[in-house]
Amino acid sequence: MRLQDTLTGSLVELPPPPEPVGIYVCGPTVYARAHIGNARPFVVFTWLARWLRHQGYDVKLVHNITDVNDKIYEAAPGRSAGLARDATAWYLEDTAGFGLGMPDAQPLATETVPEIVELIGTLIESGHAYAADGDVYFRVASFEGYGALSGQRPDQVEEQEPNPAKEDPRDFALWKATKEGEDTSWESPWGVGRPGWHIECSAMAAKELGPEFWIHGGGLDLVFPHHENERAQSVAAGHPFARIWMHNGMLRFTGEKMSKSLGNVETIREVLDEWGAQTALVFFLTAHWRKPIDFSPATMSAARAQAETFRNALRGERRAAGDWSELGAALEDDFNTPAALAVMHEWARTGALDELRRSLALFGLESLGAVEAAPAEVVALAEARVAARDARDFAEADRLRDSIAGAGWEVRDVADAPFFQLVKRAT
Repeated sequence: MRLQDTLTGSLVELPPPPEPVGIYVCGPTVYARAHIGNARPFVVFTWLARWLRHQGYDVKLVHNITDVNDKIYEAAPGRSAGLARDATAWYLEDTAGFGLGMPDAQPLATETVPEIVELIGTLIESGHAYAADGDVYFRVASFEGYGALSGQRPDQVEEQEPNPAKEDPRDFALWKATKEGEDTSWESPWGVGRPGWHIECSAMAAKELGPEFWIHGGGLDLVFPHHENERAQSVAAGHPFARIWMHNGMLRFTGEKMSKSLGNVETIREVLDEWGAQTALVFFLTAHWRKPIDFSPATMSAARAQAETFRNALRGERRAAGDWSELGAALEDDFNTPAALAVMHEWARTGALDELRRSLALFGLESLGAVEAAPAEVVALAEARVAARDARDFAEADRLRDSIAGAGWEVRDVADAPFFQLVKRAT
């Protein structure tokens, strides 16, 4: 299994199973209903964990939730804690709608404050951090490898959090003193306050996976400053941290009437309600995880058509055997889901239905093979049509076929009794 690593810019090979593989994925900052782009890392890394388990690896998937952050305070001054609780519940409900199951752990920043305080103390003791008027900052100049992950030159890094009390404009906050309108705070050796964004993930990752683990994932937009700062503070504290950094490409809203600037992008809930989980999952399969993916009514319609292709294939008869290693070759090579999707379409075309079902189940699409029982009145129409065809009353058979279609079903002729198959028509 080879995966592209952002830090080295090369493919890194995992050791053979049953190697323990810890995966830490940066989840959302919860202050609103998550849009469909927030679902991409959830889906991609859940799929990756499923595939690795299928191959015999001992996988632990951790997907955090950031419930303490400046964005939450800004969204709900004085009531951020309530908003964070509500938005966390929305996110868990919405991602559960994909039917992929949930990660092995979903830690909250608010539940990790003791570990965060301890980690900050370690950085201060080692000279990598310092207190300033109730805040604590990381000394960027103390970490020689700063900028390696994102390609930033340390001497060109712009100030991230302006404060005249800082020793260096590049230094970033590990702990922030409580300000007016902030309704969540904790005691610390540096005063009442709350954690900075970056230190939250370092502490949650170490708590759940230990000081070193295999994969750190997240969106491409997190490479700098979030993951750069995570890596710096964790390694400075003596944690080897992640061996592979995986950054999924961004979802682009390309529909004519959708743009983030206009605030009318689709939420996860809206997409699932309109298109269904099956179409959404096929949509995510269509682009390589490292590449951008375009979301629009057209791309979703195309994904729906692909899902229907698989559904129709599974309603047919098994005609061939597929080579499972073809799917494995696609996924083992940097988890190439478009290549895997092409293999699945070939199996659908040739009738390699056993392999098709296994592959669909891997990606949470096993329900495409579910057969809905037709109501008794539709079955009666189909049986009457068989009798009409036997009597060579083709006009009556056609009328009955149209009646079946009007009830939302398609009737297909088959060789064996009862000599028909009823298929629910796509809506």
